[in-house]
Amino acid sequence: MSPSTVSLRWDVPLIGSGEIQNYKIYYMEKGSDSEQDLDVSTLSHTMTGLRKFMEYSFRVVAFNKHGPGVSTEDVSVRTYSDVPSAPPQNVTVDVLNSKSLIVRWQPPSADAQNGEIMGYKIRYRKGSRKSEVSEITSASQLQQVIEGLQRGTEYMLRVSAFTVNGTGPASEWISAETFESDLDETRVPDVPSSLHVRSLVNSIVVSWTPPENQDIVVRGYTIAYGIGSPHAQTIKVDYKQRYYTIENLNPSSHYVITLKAFNNVGEGIPVYESAITRPQSDPIDPDVDLYELFHAPYTPVPDPLPMLPPVGVQASVLNHDAIKVTWADNSLPKNQKITDARYYTVRWKTNIPANTKFKAANTTTLNHMVTGLKPYTLYEFSVMVTKGRRTSTWSMTAHGTTFELIPSSSPKDVTVVSKEGRPRTIIVNWQPPSEANGKITGYIIYYSTDVKAEVHDWVIEPVVGNRLTHQIQELTLDTAYYFKIQARNSKGMGPMSEAVQFRTPKVESSDKMANDQAPGISVKQGRPSEPEQGIGSGKPDMSGTADNHILVIVIIVSVGAFTIIVVVVGAFLCTRRTTSQQKKKRAACKSTNGSHKYKGNSKDLKPPDLWIHHERLELKPIDKSPEPNPVMTDTPIPRSSQDISPAESSMDPMLQRRNSYRGHESEDGMSTLGGRRGMRPKMMMPFDSQPPQRKCVIWDEGMTHL
Repeated sequence: MSPSTVSLRWDVPLIGSGEIQNYKIYYMEKGSDSEQDLDVSTLSHTMTGLRKFMEYSFRVVAFNKHGPGVSTEDVSVRTYSDVPSAPPQNVTVDVLNSKSLIVRWQPPSADAQNGEIMGYKIRYRKGSRKSEVSEITSASQLQQVIEGLQRGTEYMLRVSAFTVNGTGPASEWISAETFESDLDETRVPDVPSSLHVRSLVNSIVVSWTPPENQDIVVRGYTIAYGIGSPHAQTIKVDYKQRYYTIENLNPSSHYVITLKAFNNVGEGIPVYESAITRPQSDPIDPDVDLYELFHAPYTPVPDPLPMLPPVGVQASVLNHDAIKVTWADNSLPKNQKITDARYYTVRWKTNIPANTKFKAANTTTLNHMVTGLKPYTLYEFSVMVTKGRRTSTWSMTAHGTTFELIPSSSPKDVTVVSKEGRPRTIIVNWQPPSEANGKITGYIIYYSTDVKAEVHDWVIEPVVGNRLTHQIQELTLDTAYYFKIQARNSKGMGPMSEAVQFRTPKVESSDKMANDQAPGISVKQGRPSEPEQGIGSGKPDMSGTADNHILVIVIIVSVGAFTIIVVVVGAFLCTRRTTSQQKKKRAACKSTNGSHKYKGNSKDLKPPDLWIHHERLELKPIDKSPEPNPVMTDTPIPRSSQDISPAESSMDPMLQRRNSYRGHESEDGMSTLGGRRGMRPKMMMPFDSQPPQRKCVIWDEGMTHL
């Protein structure tokens, strides 16, 4: 079997419903979505033309006159590997020093690897010799340093990949020459020593000489050119090259050209030159002898009249409010060193708003830092040189846009309105901040019912993009809300707007409640509406069903509340009436009992005031005689007023004094023990349950016996 073939075998179905007519093989590559098929009539088949080292899945289906049967299970198989069919890609060689080179490459394309890459072989030789030296690297290593080479010698190198099956094709031969001596590459190269240009109609021939300091490594040169500015096109050439022809230029156009040497540390100082291509009507023989051009000594350009404007004006953005402007002066020597009393004027402005005036600043150097600019704003810059009384025209303009900054102002014109037909939904509208300081990427809406609440307690509604309106739903009716808006860009959030108050509307009709979709009412989207029912239709009109239900609920709640109020008021009145009747009955009973007891002595109804007559009273000492019946004894309480004899009338003053504190319960202020027992059924606590009281015997001046 080869790396591109697979052999398949299978058996006939165990259960068949007729004669097998043919078989169909379905197969596809791993990771592919398209399945291919092939018809065969035998019980085996060899698949050819498959990709090397690729996993495939196969299944077979039997067919009879009734159609296809049940498919077999998928069987996966990987084809054999093979040698790579393509060389490594992007092979480059760089000189490290006088005795070493470094080779870099990328693996062959995935389709050409044909297996797992085990490593790479690097073959190199000296010049055109046939003898080769090989070095082997691992599969993960994509660069190799070739050491032990000879100084100032040209070497040819190529790279190939290999698998377990063998080595694939090698890349093309590439050459590199080691340095004559070990040079310094800890710093960038110096400026090229000279730069010459020769203009043609559609091209400019550029020639140069390397930097004077030959101890610094130069790995190549960068040529940049453009109309009025050297930053339109860039070309890199080898360090050995000394001239280059810039083609496809416009006739009669002023081009600015720069040249700078570079190494692995970076690019050196550029040298500037300008040239005007010839007009279309003044061609020149392109086969001109360039010997004198390349070897002509450098002669400084005399100051023209008027002075030439600065060239190569470039604006380098530093931050959100500063741009550095640099330029070159063709009237200076190649080293661009200023030795006279010239100065430069830099002017700048922005086109937003329109008709903005220029601002200007003077400097004696070839650069100027412009500060105090607005964030995320496009500025244009131009430079003019002045020497004595002579000035140049303004140079070609350079443009630069300052970096973004967080918005320094809040969104403005914030308005809140209620959505028609949906009182729980409001629409917030606003305008972008006047000082966005960048591209607005979104807004954040804050809203709360408490304007003094902390920011983290407010509800947040994010708005993505530059939309200037947003809906907020499910708000509470008849509630005052406060809204704030904050804009954001790539740098962060800006300040919040002032709080705007809005009170949601009240629901004055059932229509508003229905439109508001109160909790408990579900709305299903996408269902067709029922046809309207006429008067003569057999179905009831359901248009006011929701309104009727709400009206019934309101009526039931109102009637229930009214009934509860009536019951509470009635109970309260009945309680007051019962209490008043009890007081009247108690007073009547006391009055009746008192009149019976004091029937023969009615003129002395008012009890004496103990505090007024206390001088006539004194305590009688208790006789501690051993008599069986001492004076201080427990006396039985009379059962009724009839049990009290008239001879005991002298005890009335004492009884009156004892009951003087209960005089407010009746109009005559009198109460007897008999009267108290007559009131027993009306009292909360029976008198008989109280502990027996002891009588205090008191002597009175008019009292002769107890």
